[in-house]
Amino acid sequence: PHPMGRPHPAGCVVYDTFMLKHQCTCGNTNVHPEHAGRIQSIWSRLQETGLLGKCERIRGRKATLEEIQAVHSEHHALLYGTSPLNRQKLDSKKLLGPIGQKTYAVLPCGGIGVDSDTVWNEMHSSSAVRMAVGCLLELAFKVAAGEIKNGFAVIRPPGHHAEESTAMGFCFFNSVAISAKLLQQKLSVGRILIVDWDIHHGNGTQQAFYSDPAVLYVSLHRYDDGNFFPGSGAPEEVGSGLGVGFNINIAWTGGVDPPIGDVEYLTAFRTVVMPIAREFAPDVVLVSAGFDAVEGHLSPLGGYSVTAKCFGHLTKQLMTLAGGRVVLALEGGHDLTAICDASEACVSALLGLELEPLDPSLLQQKPNVNAVATLEKVIEIQSEPGGGHLGSGGGIWGPGEV
Repeated sequence: PHPMGRPHPAGCVVYDTFMLKHQCTCGNTNVHPEHAGRIQSIWSRLQETGLLGKCERIRGRKATLEEIQAVHSEHHALLYGTSPLNRQKLDSKKLLGPIGQKTYAVLPCGGIGVDSDTVWNEMHSSSAVRMAVGCLLELAFKVAAGEIKNGFAVIRPPGHHAEESTAMGFCFFNSVAISAKLLQQKLSVGRILIVDWDIHHGNGTQQAFYSDPAVLYVSLHRYDDGNFFPGSGAPEEVGSGLGVGFNINIAWTGGVDPPIGDVEYLTAFRTVVMPIAREFAPDVVLVSAGFDAVEGHLSPLGGYSVTAKCFGHLTKQLMTLAGGRVVLALEGGHDLTAICDASEACVSALLGLELEPLDPSLLQQKPNVNAVATLEKVIEIQSEPGGGHLGSGGGIWGPGEV
């Protein structure tokens, strides 16, 4: 129990203005959808709605280079985790070997970066990306240790595309993967469920735990037979070695006509995500909470029509796992109204507040034909001997109780 007999605070939030400084030197946010206004507007929304007053705020900090190396190579950690100012203090030979030839390109906008999405600001980006990781670490460790009940990390840049030695898709360091690895190493957390509902597949997170049976990675993403960024995340990618069966890709296919929305996501949770998660019985749940599947995001960065409030209900379902130890980390999503609405819904769920009800007619609807095919394929693959979690049976007919 909490000291003084108070209940553990729920709906804890972490945010730091350091993360606002990761901005392309060109200064044009129209060219760069992953801009500081994303987390500023979410933070403002939580303030305006009075939710922030109900939350306990956790102090962030910058992750150390050593912590970042739980997932990333030393070279990658130094490349993106140091600025010209602190680089001189480090062993110059270690750095200036490969880092002397920086891998940055000049972008069409006039700034520099790894690519047009993944921009870099030599003075400020390293502090921002380390702060994003450190904020999530602080929150996740407090939840896993039982000091607080659950929480939401309002962080940027996102992380789930970052691989061991590759920055891509707006991501440099994989905050969720680093947090999971360190919960394993430092707190001996036994089983960790990572749910990634960003519309893009979390290739970096999948890679980090592909052979690890103690981390169940479940991603719901637009796949379109590999034609949607980043192109990975086929349902056949089930893990390797001891990790077979602990990587689950709900890979939607068939574009956006018919649209994919609440019915499809609720049905995926009812038929695949929640049954497998309950069987796995995680000690902690980490959510890569990208909100680019929310209506308002056009292709190529979206295209789906899930409502913001649906994500509140999905959060509430995940809170029935792991004794309620659930940590959400912002990933993608750039339509400000959509990401603010969704963040508000998720924080409300974490606080245990009454959620805006979903449309009751959803209960009568069947998921679209492409989605049914996707879910049937996932269930078939996951029911195979050796890798399977799901017994055959139960048809896919709708979202069930909302």
